[in-house]
Amino acid sequence: MFLGDDGFGGEAVRALSAHPLPDGVEVTDFGVRGVHLAYQLLDGYDTLVLVDATARGGEPGTLYLIDVDDPETGAVAGPGPAEPGGAVLDGHHMSPDAVLALLGTLCAGTGSRPPRRTYVVGCEPAVVEEGIGLSRPVAEAVPRAVGMLRDLLRDDTGGTDHRPLHELRRSS
Repeated sequence: MFLGDDGFGGEAVRALSAHPLPDGVEVTDFGVRGVHLAYQLLDGYDTLVLVDATARGGEPGTLYLIDVDDPETGAVAGPGPAEPGGAVLDGHHMSPDAVLALLGTLCAGTGSRPPRRTYVVGCEPAVVEEGIGLSRPVAEAVPRAVGMLRDLLRDDTGGTDHRPLHELRRSS
């Protein structure tokens, strides 16, 4: 939240929490605690949806639904400085791909299983410099992201919306 649009995930999760959610759905803002997220996932989850600022080259405020297991959309990079391969190695600020890589390592070492499905609802940032508050295009994307998340939750939990997941992909 101190790097402008990098606060998108927290704002979207906060807005989502104001809506009724299906049974069995947990919403948690892990913020910069990516290591804690990876360890929590060892408890066993069927589906993981990460919400984060995600720089993919679009216009600021563009939303992405990324199926991490889809070879066409699966590469995920956060907005921060990255090491080769896109993974941020700072344990207090890990991009989604770094969290997932750590989770894979932890699962291999403990015999646990990662979530069956993993998605990222990402928003193209405009500003990731020191400062509090979202830029206008990213702030305007938050309600659309909540709608995307609610659609995804209905689809994944067997709600009334049975559209195939690829139809939920939106880009603005």
